[in-house]
Amino acid sequence: MANSPSGDSMTDRLVRVLETFTPTRTVQTTADIGRRADLPRSSAHRIVSELVVSGLLERDETNGVRIGMRLWELATRSSDALRLRQAALPLMERVQTRIREHTQLAILEQDEALFLERLSAPRSGANVTRIAGRLPLHASSSGLLLLAYADADTRGRVLARPLQRLTPDTIVEPDALRRKLDEIRILGHVVAPGYIEDVSTGVAVPIRAGGPRVVAALSVVLPRENDTEPALRELLSAARDIERSLRPHS
Repeated sequence: MANSPSGDSMTDRLVRVLETFTPTRTVQTTADIGRRADLPRSSAHRIVSELVVSGLLERDETNGVRIGMRLWELATRSSDALRLRQAALPLMERVQTRIREHTQLAILEQDEALFLERLSAPRSGANVTRIAGRLPLHASSSGLLLLAYADADTRGRVLARPLQRLTPDTIVEPDALRRKLDEIRILGHVVAPGYIEDVSTGVAVPIRAGGPRVVAALSVVLPRENDTEPALRELLSAARDIERSLRPHS
């Protein structure tokens, strides 16, 4: 792709435009997109208009811009994440029916926990997770589980950077975090009381696909005072069933 006068490529600019959309920022003006993507006004208008014509972005009745259905369509074709979500969803529904709080599925993506699915009951407790949203690896139960089973380079990057303390219980000291990751690998699960919200406890277990490599974290978020053992039993049972459904059929 040709470079702009500032030296960034068209691909860079397209990615920056798409990255301005978040799980909570779903509709924007073209001017807001340009500002957030650090683009000149004329470039922002041209790129947004071209993406609208292609169907990757759409305009609503107020001329606001949102992600287009064609982008969703392309993203879900032959996606490993979609296959994982499809395999997990029936078992997540079983967990949700029995626990009736929040049940979640997350993968490791660019040193964060990316959530593919979340199920919640009408009267569930607090939860900051959003579908297609991200949470830090060191603070969320899913993130800690994924970090514990990540490769050494990923763990090294996360442990080397300053870690944000989200609550008084968030682990931010590298040595303490290393000990927690060791504990997770020994136990095969994680319980994280108050790490990301004071009032909640996250419980997460690994999902593997045809080998030792962990491909996802299955988790629940409970009110902090709740007993975690029933949720852990349900998660471990569901994870085993998901793993069976991911195995290639002979």
